[in-house]
Amino acid sequence: MLKNNLYNLLLQLTVENRSLWRIKDEYLKDAEGDAEVLAFWQKMTADKEAHINELSTLVKSRM
Repeated sequence: MLKNNLYNLLLQLTVENRSLWRIKDEYLKDAEGDAEVLAFWQKMTADKEAHINELSTLVKSRM
């Protein structure tokens, strides 16, 4: 059984990946024509990618 700490990291990594997928697959397309909202989703994409990289590093170091 995984320790809670590792489980929490893996769970959050899953949540972040699903969220990033939705942003890229749906939200960016829906925001076309609205520069302010499009810029927000692009910034959110960069933030999510950074979080995913950090979480991945943490998970790898604990497995």
